[in-house]
Amino acid sequence: MLKYVNTDIVFQEVPDETTLAINLSLCPCHCPGCHSQYLWTDTGQPLTVEALDMLIASDGANAITCVSFMGGDNDPSAVDRLALYVHTHYPNLKTAWYTGRTVVSPDVDRQNFDYIKVGPYIRHLGPLKSPSTNQRMFRRRPDGSFEDITARFWKR
Repeated sequence: MLKYVNTDIVFQEVPDETTLAINLSLCPCHCPGCHSQYLWTDTGQPLTVEALDMLIASDGANAITCVSFMGGDNDPSAVDRLALYVHTHYPNLKTAWYTGRTVVSPDVDRQNFDYIKVGPYIRHLGPLKSPSTNQRMFRRRPDGSFEDITARFWKR
């Protein structure tokens, strides 16, 4: 079961999107140097479709353009089902998933996501904004393939 601890409207997690970022708990990755260690524990409220509807409504479905699941590596199939739910019930919204794994779980249909960030945080390599990062952000193209857009996070 997925649980969420908090949410925020963010502008830098997904390029060109106003994103409702939903922070999911019980992260099994435990990356050294993680800035969100509070998400390692089993805490928060269940993230059901009803809770998701409430979060989208309270944060203004007209104000956001994307819903991002920040974590959820403990139950990738649940993240996948919620992303499909968003696409089905909110066709104007895009979906994103930040996974700390190096590959996308086989329990996930990538086509349910418009953006997927993969990779654990490795302190000496830095986050997405660092050109030396191991993390990668992918965007789904109209043909269903994915392109690496990580360089969009780097200052020029």
